[in-house]
Amino acid sequence: MAGLSRTTRYTGKQNSLLTEEERMIHDTHHVPVLLDEVVSLLQPRAGGCYIDGTLGGGGHTAALLEHSAPDGKVLGIDADAQALDRVRARLASFVESGRLLLAHGNFAELVSLTEKLEFAPVQGILLDLGFSSDQVEDAQRGFSFSVDGPLDMRLDQSLALSAADLVSTASEQELADIFWRYGEERRSRQIAHSIVRERAKRPIQRTTQLAALATVGVAYKPGSIHPATRIFQALRIAVNKELEHLESVLPQTLEVLSRSAEQGNRMVIISFHSLEDRIVKEFMRRESRDCVCPPHLPICMCGHKARLRLLTPRPLRPSIQEIESNPRARSAKLRAAEVLVSS
Repeated sequence: MAGLSRTTRYTGKQNSLLTEEERMIHDTHHVPVLLDEVVSLLQPRAGGCYIDGTLGGGGHTAALLEHSAPDGKVLGIDADAQALDRVRARLASFVESGRLLLAHGNFAELVSLTEKLEFAPVQGILLDLGFSSDQVEDAQRGFSFSVDGPLDMRLDQSLALSAADLVSTASEQELADIFWRYGEERRSRQIAHSIVRERAKRPIQRTTQLAALATVGVAYKPGSIHPATRIFQALRIAVNKELEHLESVLPQTLEVLSRSAEQGNRMVIISFHSLEDRIVKEFMRRESRDCVCPPHLPICMCGHKARLRLLTPRPLRPSIQEIESNPRARSAKLRAAEVLVSS
């Protein structure tokens, strides 16, 4: 079996060779995206401490625990309490042994959570910005336009504002701006107008109601992008303030990883649409340069020093084989960087 990755090794008939703990790791409904690439870049090792800032289905966390055996630790953070409960049940033995710590919160609280839990020093941080299959397939969460359910979309159920609240209270201009900014929807004004006109007649509280409004006047062909896709994306981003939280957490990842004097600490970030990827790309490029002054200045005035080394000059994408086995991976982009330790 030499030369094969651990994930390749533990498949097919060889499942009979797994220990009970290893079998539990691979028995998960949600399929983690770019798993081999994440493990290869984070390089988890025994005794290391790692953070999965977007726990989701726990697939990436399980792999980090496996590859950092026997005593590596992982802190799993998620805004979705239901996701935490599912992973707590699936990976109960790791929780009981103290190798897996779970925290309910947004990754925008990264510094405060690590300080509160005294989780340090940290060798690697993963942020998978997609949402899990469990969330999409639960009609009651309101993320899917293909099944009827309450128009919710809150990753954290303790948030006050749901998608239905936003659709009911935002002005026509505000809705159009949300659809354009977060969904890059060309029909943003038309759809916003349809929503405002419809809500004057009856409340818009169901996913199928909103999906129907997004498809008015559009000739939808099966197999193409559904007309409601960008609208649902935009509302989810707005409700959960996803881009604001991403901009907040990026400098925090650098701060947490820089607390250790050792070399090689890394961050890996997986995004699923251009707005997220642009924020991640700009942050990593800026922090990998010694000067961030405007090009027209003849000399450096900022004094900025590079704090990152890019590991992925271009984002890594899923293979054809991965996309065929997990279609939800098709839009994923992975970027990684290593923290530079000042001498």
